[in-house]
Amino acid sequence: MAGRKRKVPAMAAASEQQVHHNKQRTDVKLKASSAETERSHYFTSADMQLRLGQEFFNQPCISLAKAFLGKVLVRRCADGTELRGRVVETEAYLGGEDRASHSAGGKRTKRNTAMFMAPGTIYVYPIYGIHLCMNVSSEGEGAAVLLRSLEPLQGQPIMRDLRAARRRQGTRQLKDKELCNGPSKLCQALNIQRCFDRRDLASDPEVWLERDPSTSWAEPCDIISAPRVGIESHGEWAKKPWRFYLRGHPCVSVVNKEAERLLQSGNVMNT
Repeated sequence: MAGRKRKVPAMAAASEQQVHHNKQRTDVKLKASSAETERSHYFTSADMQLRLGQEFFNQPCISLAKAFLGKVLVRRCADGTELRGRVVETEAYLGGEDRASHSAGGKRTKRNTAMFMAPGTIYVYPIYGIHLCMNVSSEGEGAAVLLRSLEPLQGQPIMRDLRAARRRQGTRQLKDKELCNGPSKLCQALNIQRCFDRRDLASDPEVWLERDPSTSWAEPCDIISAPRVGIESHGEWAKKPWRFYLRGHPCVSVVNKEAERLLQSGNVMNT
């Protein structure tokens, strides 16, 4: 699964000191930002018919990874402010024979327990010791979908402050398209913490998934299938086209021109 890379102790130590410093100033900023954030005029927390339930997540991993595209991830903050982002990129990890999965061979550990829980269970794990990635379990033993990128829709000022807390002081302000264009970035921007591990995306009061009533994103012709990112050491499994993203979307983390060329010519990588 993405994130199985060598540890970087020096980077982790430096980042930890910077994060502690930035967190103090950001906590104050967040209080001000949340008060200034405009409430959405087309999404309402009361309209829970938009929320996707357990039946949505109870489908095969590859199907779920594609179905996530165009849906809206919602994070409700402690003060009631809601942050929203449209899912534009995912990766499927099938467990079992999928050697790139944390649950390869059916191996269960304390860390990957969420992958074996009911479909819709959130699996949060760390990479480099300081960053987090958010996954959601699907149908299938040990299978889960990694959320790779979002398009920010609501709460960008708060997202920007949350991201700034993990960056060096004095660096340039991030553009909207840069706020959530990577698995650890979206966790930072939506303040998805390790404590969300093993929680139910279908019923949790602080984070959930909604249909987007405003667009018709993620039609089959818009979805690119490409190899997953960051798993080169897993041989043939690194070539499986189980990363899915919306063609031409500016918030996609990594564009695969070969996969896009194949789709344009009427061919697709065999999933």
